[in-house]
Amino acid sequence: MQLPSALSFLVDEAIDAPDGDAFLTALATRLVADGMPLSGGALTQAATHPVIERRTWLWRADTGSVIEALALARPLDFEHTHVARNWLAGIGTGAVQEDFAGGPSDGAVLAWTGTRPFSASESELLREAARFAAAPLALLAARSTLAALLTTYLGRRSAAQVLAGRLRREPGETIRAALLFADLRGFTELSESIDPQEVIAALDAWFDRIAGAVHAFGGEVLKFIGDGVLAIFPIGERDAPAACDAALRAVAAARAGMDHLHRARAAQGAPPLSFGMALHLGEMLWGNIGTADRLDFTAIGPAVNLVSRLEGLCRPLGRTVLLSGTFAAETTQSLIPLGEHRLRGIAAPCAVFALQ
Repeated sequence: MQLPSALSFLVDEAIDAPDGDAFLTALATRLVADGMPLSGGALTQAATHPVIERRTWLWRADTGSVIEALALARPLDFEHTHVARNWLAGIGTGAVQEDFAGGPSDGAVLAWTGTRPFSASESELLREAARFAAAPLALLAARSTLAALLTTYLGRRSAAQVLAGRLRREPGETIRAALLFADLRGFTELSESIDPQEVIAALDAWFDRIAGAVHAFGGEVLKFIGDGVLAIFPIGERDAPAACDAALRAVAAARAGMDHLHRARAAQGAPPLSFGMALHLGEMLWGNIGTADRLDFTAIGPAVNLVSRLEGLCRPLGRTVLLSGTFAAETTQSLIPLGEHRLRGIAAPCAVFALQ
């Protein structure tokens, strides 16, 4: 007996679906081709992610479009998949049918609504579709989990390299970018005088402000280095002035975030977190270094050395933010020239600027 096209898809092709959006669209299209009177469909999956608890994709038959809803607050609870159920109930005329795709522990539910109530045979086909969907959805979840874990611990750029199979020592890619290096001052002394849990909380709060600002303006955090952060605003789709402008906006946002944090810490009787930030423009090499079987993606090159040394001038010059002459040349923002300074390990003097 020939399988319905939806079940054939789940057996032969669904394993290659790149994401939940593509999977749901393809399955729904084939169910309609099998004569199912669908008006909408939903796929809900648990997500292994530091922020997102579950993802729900919602498909409309009249437009063929899919939208995604994210749940951030609580673990997946199949008794409370109200987002999909309420949405489907609003576009269909029959009851919403929900089926586990493999069982509750697998973290997936397929739900459908129709242009009319489903017949017994139609409901049975939907149940069979959920059963056949278990294996490809499990693989899709595993791929999503791997990508989320790598991105969480390595960052977006490094995760993409690892997923592409770069697992050996080899020359990396040259990136031209505006570089931002930020570092806490006196944190070693502070960490010796407070509880370790408070140290972690302070570091998390600091990184939240810096990384959040970087990401908000299109930058990438490459490395957390102790209590320091190395971030870039790549030049490619945007030119050097645009990258530098984005970096300056991120610095302004980070400083505003730190001001708010300091007020909150003061209300708790905690001291402020002193910090310095430096901006530079240049090229860096981003690639695998390490031993044959233990690698790390690392940024190296004169630009990285300069921006980290430049941040070290913040304290002696009494400034929170310093900019190199190379960076300053690409921005129209009013700056204060501080003259040329020798940086440790850098042969040529560096022209240094501060914000107004």
